[in-house]
Amino acid sequence: MSDQKPNVVVRVADAVWAGPLGFLAQLGEHARLLWQVITWGIRPPSRPRLLVEQMDFVGVGSLGIVGLVGLFSGMVLALQGVIALRQFQAERMVGGVVGLTLTRELAPVMTCLMLTARAGSGMATELGSMRITEQIDALTTFAVNPIQYLLYPRVLATTIVAPLMTALFAAIGCWGGYLVAVYIMNVDGALYTDNLLLLVDPKDITLGLLKAAAFGAMLSLIACFQGFYAEGGAKGVGLATTRAVVYASVLVLVFDYVLTEILMPLLGIS
Repeated sequence: MSDQKPNVVVRVADAVWAGPLGFLAQLGEHARLLWQVITWGIRPPSRPRLLVEQMDFVGVGSLGIVGLVGLFSGMVLALQGVIALRQFQAERMVGGVVGLTLTRELAPVMTCLMLTARAGSGMATELGSMRITEQIDALTTFAVNPIQYLLYPRVLATTIVAPLMTALFAAIGCWGGYLVAVYIMNVDGALYTDNLLLLVDPKDITLGLLKAAAFGAMLSLIACFQGFYAEGGAKGVGLATTRAVVYASVLVLVFDYVLTEILMPLLGIS
């Protein structure tokens, strides 16, 4: 008896459920890897040298691009802010607008997008290359746990560095906004500074730093997952790197909304 093909309803149902089921499967795999990173990370040996090396790669190596993007982000915010607020004779408030926008939203999101593009892609490529050249298998042969040796330093370093880079982004952005508002748009410098200090609360800074830490952990975990389980030779490494950058970038934007909804009431920000 010949096999009967599934009817149209079954095929449509399979197509509809394939996406959600695949997402849940990937979510479970990432959660399992995160648990392994945490449980292996707290075991000896600690290997602080590896952590310092990854902090140097993620943080120091990204100083230039983060500072440059932060500078021009603050400058364009001030330019657009003065133009919009001047219609209501309120251009003196531009300092607060720039500060709030940077500390709450733009600094953590843009910083982690830059880290994803530079450090996340590098992590995925490096780990993927190690996988296809069997270097990860060699670590296991020598009784070295690859998750503890390779993944834990990368995830922890990015989680630590992301808030620091976010603070730098916000500070440079506020300074760039000052340059444009005061020296190009003729806003009083004292009013810019006073409104910046008046409207930007420590709670706003805390919100941005907490989001940056969460984004840093998330983007590094995604990059490590894609590289660690890469397969298919050089083409597979390229695909793993592409997936790491795309997935992390999209999820940074998605979880920005989720974390904002959760953290703003907890921090008492209205």
